[in-house]
Amino acid sequence: MNKKIIGRVDKTDFPKLGLFHIDVKIDTGAYTSTIHCSEIIEENNTLRCIFNSEAHQNFGKTDIIFDDYSRTNVKSSNGFKEDRYKIKSEVLFFGKTYKINLTLSTRNDMKFPVLIGRQFLKRKFLVDVDLENVSYNSKPL
Repeated sequence: MNKKIIGRVDKTDFPKLGLFHIDVKIDTGAYTSTIHCSEIIEENNTLRCIFNSEAHQNFGKTDIIFDDYSRTNVKSSNGFKEDRYKIKSEVLFFGKTYKINLTLSTRNDMKFPVLIGRQFLKRKFLVDVDLENVSYNSKPL
């Protein structure tokens, strides 16, 4: 299988979420991928997510309703387990659209609004920590 080489950080699009040119950290220490969500409201068997941030560039106020979502336990680097909502979406790398599972978390105090974890990376990408924005810079102008 031919794996693409990706750097430690990149910029990417989440078209179904209305989020474009989003800074992402490629995190081989994380199993799941996580995206910043400023507000999460569960009502009538739907999940309403407001993707908004003054701290993160290109996170305008996007409000999306999900009918298909679940909950999962995520263990952080300090060993603390957190129950999070999980959604299915799409992400663009190297001009190709991939399906991705994303857990929702408030990441305003983090440098990157999105972490891309091993579950998504496996069988698709190799990570070269010396590189940055490989996918983003490969876009045709």
